[in-house]
Amino acid sequence: MLLYESPVSGNCYKVRLLLAHLGLPYERRTLDVVDRSDRPEVLGGLNPALRVPTLVLDDGRSLGESGAILWYFGEGSRFVPTDRFERAQMLQWMFFEQYDHEPAIAVVRFWLAYSGNPEAFEDRRTERTAAGYRVLAAMNSHLVGRSWFVGDAMSLADIVLYAYTHVADEGGFDLTLYDAINAWLARVAAEPAHVTIDA
Repeated sequence: MLLYESPVSGNCYKVRLLLAHLGLPYERRTLDVVDRSDRPEVLGGLNPALRVPTLVLDDGRSLGESGAILWYFGEGSRFVPTDRFERAQMLQWMFFEQYDHEPAIAVVRFWLAYSGNPEAFEDRRTERTAAGYRVLAAMNSHLVGRSWFVGDAMSLADIVLYAYTHVADEGGFDLTLYDAINAWLARVAAEPAHVTIDA
């Protein structure tokens, strides 16, 4: 398998983290997250959106979008609950991550830490930062009295939410305000086969 990805992208890290937990070998090919001029040439025949992560299976078929890749490998594994309602709850948190979490926390992180021009985004940063804190408050409230986002075990919901939450400080978010989130982050990091974003 071949994974087109960026080492700093949380969306790519989600895939690497699940593959590490499942013990699946793959090759990595790094693409720049700022200079995307080579995307049509590299990804044009693989992913119409020209985004990373893009995965090429051993038989040549390709998949884009982190959620789709996670579902492909997660289905039938311990990371997808067998209970129908818990599976729906897992998807609820995965959709929340893409619709609310990523557009706030990941975007502000990118602007500040990786865009090379954070001043260009100053007019939008206040609103996106406020949205990020609303997301963190919702997560923290849900985690009070719980070990995991769904059920009694780590699921794809935890993997997707961990990816950008654990580096939210790079976007200026103060995670010390959220005890339940910090305890959960430590649990995820303590799982066997865990890999860090910079591994």
